[in-house]
Amino acid sequence: MKILNALLGMTAVAAVSLISASAIAQTYPERTITMVVPFAAGGPTDTVARLVAESMSKDLGQQIVVENVGGAGGTLGAGRVAQADPDGYTVLLHHIGMATSATLYRKLAYDTLNSFEYVGLVTDVPMTIVARKDFEPTDLKGLVEYIKANKDSVTVANAGIGAASHLCGMMLMSAIQTPLTTVPYKGTGPAMTDLLGGQVDIMCDQTTNTTKQIKGGTIKAYAVTSPARLKVLPDVPTAVEGGLADFQVGIWHGIYAPKGTPADVTERLSKSLQVALKDPNVVARFAELGTEPSSEADATPAALKAKLETEIGRWKPVIEAAGQYAD
Repeated sequence: MKILNALLGMTAVAAVSLISASAIAQTYPERTITMVVPFAAGGPTDTVARLVAESMSKDLGQQIVVENVGGAGGTLGAGRVAQADPDGYTVLLHHIGMATSATLYRKLAYDTLNSFEYVGLVTDVPMTIVARKDFEPTDLKGLVEYIKANKDSVTVANAGIGAASHLCGMMLMSAIQTPLTTVPYKGTGPAMTDLLGGQVDIMCDQTTNTTKQIKGGTIKAYAVTSPARLKVLPDVPTAVEGGLADFQVGIWHGIYAPKGTPADVTERLSKSLQVALKDPNVVARFAELGTEPSSEADATPAALKAKLETEIGRWKPVIEAAGQYAD
């Protein structure tokens, strides 16, 4: 009889939990949602987040407020979301650094793969290889030759360890098998400011941060890292065209929720993301920034999880070969 009562009690608790989860999903969202961006305001990932948050807010009927929690290559913001209540009111929009941090940081306060629920992919932003406007080389082939001949004096700017510009810079050095002096900054803004001012030589960064400067002629563009030339930068060749075989780097972005967030809630967020990525304003603004929204098939929990797993495996040997760790 005691065993039977215990089983009945467990069943009742489980039933209540299911009812609670179902009730949450049916009424979700009832209040403002916080979207944590683990980088500084005004940067490329922040730009993507604010465009998507604005459109998702309209679909969900509740405002999504973007909160910038920068530091430690994006791991501080990710850690905050990992520890947040799993109720769907705190989410994370992170880029490729979600994958690379698993190797860059040998001690993390969370498990990259298992501390989150997945919502979906947002976009895959191409990178650009750029330099100060008066840098001597005229094309990518000449740039590579110049770098190899002057490797002790050429400087490469980045927005800090774990930033997209840092990752792309490592990939570039790996591709041309030439280590260079890297100059880390506390954010994309300061890095770009010094590139514009000629204090550093080159940088590899997202089109969302460089397109305006390239079109304005204030920096020199050598290549885009996409498979084909970009409509927004038709005169800039791909890295492959310039002689770097297989050099394709995209800074993909995804949305995550804390582990334990009800499946119905993450599904609602995913559906809202899919709506936002079809929003004409989002599509147009992304195009201006040199990128495109993810497809409906990619804006799903399964697609994001698969992408993260694949990218962790892809970047692990690159980071280990470079020997650059953040801790």
